[in-house]
Amino acid sequence: MSILAASTSLSRYRILTDVLTEHLQAVPEALLKNRMLDIDATAEIRSFGWTNIDDMLDTEWQTSPPEKAHLFTFALRLDTRRIPPSVIKKHFAMAEKEALQRAKAEGKNFISRERKKELKEQVILKLRTRSLPVPAVFDVLWDTRSQIVYLESTNAKVKEMFESLFQASFSLQLEPLTPFYLGQKMLGEENTKALESLDYTHFA
Repeated sequence: MSILAASTSLSRYRILTDVLTEHLQAVPEALLKNRMLDIDATAEIRSFGWTNIDDMLDTEWQTSPPEKAHLFTFALRLDTRRIPPSVIKKHFAMAEKEALQRAKAEGKNFISRERKKELKEQVILKLRTRSLPVPAVFDVLWDTRSQIVYLESTNAKVKEMFESLFQASFSLQLEPLTPFYLGQKMLGEENTKALESLDYTHFA
């Protein structure tokens, strides 16, 4: 588990919805239902879902169960195909040149805009099938005692994806544990106005 590394970046959440026994009992099945689907043999651009925290290839939780004492442990895996624009440009130029040669053989001196658009789509699709998706894995810890959830990422897009998938999977809504919320919890709601009046501190 990379979340146990010497240093890591974490985002913390609390669960706003009341967590019932039925919610906890349904977690393993919900993980399977929303597990990561491999796209290596497809032309899909992106795929994401849950996987085993101990083995990113194990989407059946055969290596180890998600339950570990009072914790649920799993991971968010994201596979993305990235084709450099320069590669697309090169192969599109090659396809355009070949299409123009065929057009000239038929007595035409140009390629229509619609045909160029079609050629580009074909090139991108072909390159996708030849390009392997790059995987990224983000560990997740769910403390069922405190109902605090930890995500091993501070990236805004990853957090948005995680929050959406978590709610869709478990029917539970998350709220980020921001410094403001933590300060309010420590000082009490009666000090909310004082917190709101504080100015940002610039450390650099």
